[in-house]
Amino acid sequence: MSQRPIRCSVIRGGTSKGLYFHEADLPSDVATRDAVLLAAMGSPDAREIDGMGGGHPLTSKVAVVRRSRRDDADVDYLFLQVWPDRGEVSDQQNCGNLLAGVGPFALEEGLVEALDLTTDVRVWMQNTQSLAVVRVETPGRVVSYDGKARIDGVPGTSAPIPIEFLDIAGSTCGSLLPTGHAADDVEGVRVTCIDNGMPVVCLRAEDVGLTGYEDPADIEANADVCRKVERLRLACGPLMNLGDVTKKTVPKMSLLAPAKNGGVLCTRTFIPTRVHESIGVFGAVSVATACLVPGSVAQEVAGLSGPTAGVTLDVEHPSGYFSVALDVTITDGAVSVNSAALLRTARLLMRGEVFVPSSVWDGP
Repeated sequence: MSQRPIRCSVIRGGTSKGLYFHEADLPSDVATRDAVLLAAMGSPDAREIDGMGGGHPLTSKVAVVRRSRRDDADVDYLFLQVWPDRGEVSDQQNCGNLLAGVGPFALEEGLVEALDLTTDVRVWMQNTQSLAVVRVETPGRVVSYDGKARIDGVPGTSAPIPIEFLDIAGSTCGSLLPTGHAADDVEGVRVTCIDNGMPVVCLRAEDVGLTGYEDPADIEANADVCRKVERLRLACGPLMNLGDVTKKTVPKMSLLAPAKNGGVLCTRTFIPTRVHESIGVFGAVSVATACLVPGSVAQEVAGLSGPTAGVTLDVEHPSGYFSVALDVTITDGAVSVNSAALLRTARLLMRGEVFVPSSVWDGP
């Protein structure tokens, strides 16, 4: 047989879409596994025409799931970014959008037993070594995808999937504010470096010559802006304990402007070279958290002051807004994140087998 079938599901999680695999169905060797995923997605190719990828980082993602080896989790989840434009698979970041599909996948595949009405799936996120609780509606012990929840960037409505993150502050960089400061001057630009689930650099859009309200495609077409943002990203990497980030997907660069539609502020986010058509889950959590940090660029742009406990912040992005519920304590200037939660939706699109050439993987 010239092709090898591999069991998988295609799930829209949040504003992303990806292939979901059982860990046991993929090669145990990382190099072979990555070659298999590249072939499955059709990468590298701008259109990923010879695979399941959609030609964009947001639709070229993979979730690898297994029964957890931990006492405090039901399943372990490894996120892998497959890049359309180069033969590379990255595990250097998490994805909260695909996380929304992990709960339904675990239930559909029998990795977790469904309860009546709702089922909480405790997910250990391997990329960041942190825990999340994904709540899935399971009336009659069956996953429901129909509902009235709406998230910007996805047409129609679906069943709500609330997600609570436990202890994600500093999960990649080692601390919430990895530079030790609420703001720093980098390359002559005032920035805030923060990591509440995703390493993000917050800066004013006007400091790189933008308004902050441009369409993502227009920003990507502005070579001068893209070069300046990338220089800043490379400079911030070592300051955030990330080392040389030339070939890494973090930190994300979030350009901020005053809110236009009732939110706390407006964002345009590099991921890291393309501009997100909305904003990533963990990116939104980090930006929202920055809005509550005294003296940060985000707080200055948002103009926030007052309570930081039990607040919900709407972060505007190109296709709408993202609501983040936060509980933050500030004591003598030190910021502690007690909890972070948000709402996503997901939908099972297909399950079956994806085929890769036997020449890519001919072992057991």
